[in-house]
Amino acid sequence: MSGVGEILKAVGDFGRFQKCLVLLSVIPCLSVAFHQFCQLFMVPRVPYHCDTSWIRAVGPNLTEEEQLNLTLPRGADGQLEQCSMYSPVDWDLDSILAYGLNDTQKCSNGWVYPSGQPPSLLTEFDLVCDKKDLNDIAQAIYMAGLLLGSMIFGPLSDRIGRRPVILISIFLQGLFGLGIAFVPHFYVYMAFRCVVGATVSGITMTILALATEWIGVSSRPKAVLTSHCCFAIGQMILAGLSYGIRNWRLLEIAGSVPIFTFFFFIRVLPESARWLVTKGRVEEAKKLLQKAAATNKRSLPPELLEQLKPEKEVKSASLLDLFRKRHLQKVTLIMSCAWFVNSFVYYGLSLNVTNFGLDIYLTQLAFGAVEIPARVGCIFTLQRFGRRKTQAVLLVLSGLVCLAITGIPEDQPVATTVLATIGKFAASASFSTSYVYAAELFPTVVR
Repeated sequence: MSGVGEILKAVGDFGRFQKCLVLLSVIPCLSVAFHQFCQLFMVPRVPYHCDTSWIRAVGPNLTEEEQLNLTLPRGADGQLEQCSMYSPVDWDLDSILAYGLNDTQKCSNGWVYPSGQPPSLLTEFDLVCDKKDLNDIAQAIYMAGLLLGSMIFGPLSDRIGRRPVILISIFLQGLFGLGIAFVPHFYVYMAFRCVVGATVSGITMTILALATEWIGVSSRPKAVLTSHCCFAIGQMILAGLSYGIRNWRLLEIAGSVPIFTFFFFIRVLPESARWLVTKGRVEEAKKLLQKAAATNKRSLPPELLEQLKPEKEVKSASLLDLFRKRHLQKVTLIMSCAWFVNSFVYYGLSLNVTNFGLDIYLTQLAFGAVEIPARVGCIFTLQRFGRRKTQAVLLVLSGLVCLAITGIPEDQPVATTVLATIGKFAASASFSTSYVYAAELFPTVVR
């Protein structure tokens, strides 16, 4: 890298300049945690049934219980059906009471939810019966946004720089996150969530790359895992925020607005000196390195800075570069497999927080809290045992826990939640290892 590594050693591996950079990642990490899991609390499970108010025209004095018994069929378990109703008829009330109703149909006039229920995605957009799968589809579209974001913002950060991509991603996340609170239709909600998902990739990937390129090898795990702890704290804040704010639109506003405070620190965010050198912008890199050294109260010898030479021809990297060289090809395939397993286990547990049988707010709080010792412990295990051994053990442990969960009876939610929390611990630590490991294995131009 034309001497950048040697100069960074003189600047300081993890001085005040690098610590400020890590501190800047706190706000985006909190926001990312909110958007990753907020939808879980916007679709609460509430009782509902078809709107059968048509019978009020012939029986205005019927009690609610009488109305439901006359107009809703019962299932095999004796409970009133939620997605079907008796077809309306032009009879008087006496005839209905005498002969009863037999023909059934799907709900034709919407659904009725408990009175006093705060607005939620489920009640406002009727995500029940035939439309209940839209909730899972919306989450899948958000995850597709993460994929699109990695494909768009990764190459873009190599082309225009880390700093512009971070700022663009943060602005778009705040804008579309806030816009979600005012959407008139669920399909618009899904489209906006896809964009927010893309910005999450833009923020997490680019901040990771920027921090890795400024911080020395020995301190990179500490820096990356510190930002991951902030992500865990964000999950804990989400549990409290969603418990206190049950209106989904207000919750979205409360979680989206804070990201804009990042722009108060816009002048402090540096570009990557390594990236500047790869683009031949050596003079800008020198100024940044001098600024970093001054912030760390270090001095840079002039002869050391002279090692930075502009590259005559800088070739832009592409996704194909990961597969052109045999070594990179092997690293890419192995790390892709590790990331797939990490994502499958981590999100498989995290997005099922409503299905473990205990209070979802306490479960979310526990899931966030357990990530902190997982991330912090990772700092020491990576330094003691290395990246490869740590990654292997954590992946195996998280997989074994998931297998064990399948053997727990449904009437034991405590045991299921405890095992899921252990699995979340292992998956979180493994995820952090993946971030550190991948960032160190790939060269700057393809990172």
